[in-house]
Amino acid sequence: MSSLTTKVCVVGDFAVGKTSVVERFVNNHFSDKYLTTVGVKIDTKQIQLGRENVSVKLIIWDVAGAEQFGAREFAYLRGAAGFVYVADGTRSQTLTSARKLRQQIEERYGARPDVLLLNKSDLPTLWQIADETIQSLGDEFGKVYRTSAKTGDDVEAALIALAEAIVAKDLQR
Repeated sequence: MSSLTTKVCVVGDFAVGKTSVVERFVNNHFSDKYLTTVGVKIDTKQIQLGRENVSVKLIIWDVAGAEQFGAREFAYLRGAAGFVYVADGTRSQTLTSARKLRQQIEERYGARPDVLLLNKSDLPTLWQIADETIQSLGDEFGKVYRTSAKTGDDVEAALIALAEAIVAKDLQR
C-alpha cells in the first residue's frame, strides 16, 4: 500500500457552508452556530482509497469566504493539489462567485482536480439553482454534488472523489 499527503483548499463565497462541510467531513459533526473564518483554518483527515490501495492524508485548508482573491488568499492556495468549490444552493449568486474563483485559480496556478459542492440540499423549498444548470456544471467542474453539511448528504462522497482524482493525476506523473 502506498501513501500520499496532499493539500486541498476549500473555497467559495461568504456563508456558503465551507467550514461546516469541512467539519462534517473531518469530525462528522454539524453546528448551527455561524462562525466567520478569518484567514484560513487547517484540518487533516486520513482516508483509504480501496480501488487505488492508497492511504491519503488530506491537509484541508478552509479559506475565508470571498467573491474574488487577493494576494493573501493566493498565498493560501499555493501548492494545493485540488480544490473544493462550495456554493449555496439557496443563493444562486454564490455559484457565480465559485465560477469566478475557479477562473482566478486556474489563471494563476493552472487546472487542478476539483469538485463543486452545491451545499444546503436539506433546504429544497429555498433552492435557487435549476436542475438544467446543475447538469451543465458537469462540463465545467470535475464533479458536481448536491451536499448538506447539516445531514452529511454527499459530503464524504465528494471529498473522496476529489482524493481519487488527485491520486489518479499523481499516478500519471
